[in-house]
Amino acid sequence: MPSLLLVEDSDDVRETLAYLLTREGYEVRTVSDGLTALTEFENNPPDIILLDLMIPELSGIDVCRRIRLTSDVPIIMLTAKVGEANVVVGLESGADDYVTKPFSTPELLARLRSVLRRHRAGEPENTVLVSGSLEMDVERHRVKVNGNKVEMPLREFELLELLMRNVGRVLTRRQIIERVWGSDYYGDTKTLDVHVRRLRAKIEEDPDEPRRLITVRGLGYRLEE
Repeated sequence: MPSLLLVEDSDDVRETLAYLLTREGYEVRTVSDGLTALTEFENNPPDIILLDLMIPELSGIDVCRRIRLTSDVPIIMLTAKVGEANVVVGLESGADDYVTKPFSTPELLARLRSVLRRHRAGEPENTVLVSGSLEMDVERHRVKVNGNKVEMPLREFELLELLMRNVGRVLTRRQIIERVWGSDYYGDTKTLDVHVRRLRAKIEEDPDEPRRLITVRGLGYRLEE
């Protein structure tokens, strides 16, 4: 579970984001000003920082610059300012990426995953997943089953990645939909069943009698080792 430090002075935005990110599997700590952010960072360094540009005591730019003196922790800036100059200043201060308010939940989650993935690119266990006859290269978007390359559209790929990162664990339908489609997805939940069937057709010896991607009745799905 990646730890995340959220620095945001708006109570409503901070509470909403903390709730959403916790549901997405992040261990979230929150602060509302720049000086407290530095203290929290020094006392308990997180895996990633979500940093608002306009915060009291010390601006997001200054917080970012000070952290960069000692750490390469991933930092994503939140900004309501859309001017190119603000984006450039944020990135030049050491931020890895930025998201402009208002933003959608799927966009923010995608940015977080992408930045964390790039930051951990040097750690093979985070980018190459292996489970039995399944092998996934997350960075190169490649999947092999029994050593044979299998083509997968993005949604199937993301679904399999989630399952492979949670081998042996039951993931509820709600968890899967929120992680893969986003917590604000309101479409037909049968979409998940369709993707599971397509995935089984590619990873199971007999899709009609699945032994890898198991349905847990009343709950969701589990990927067996």
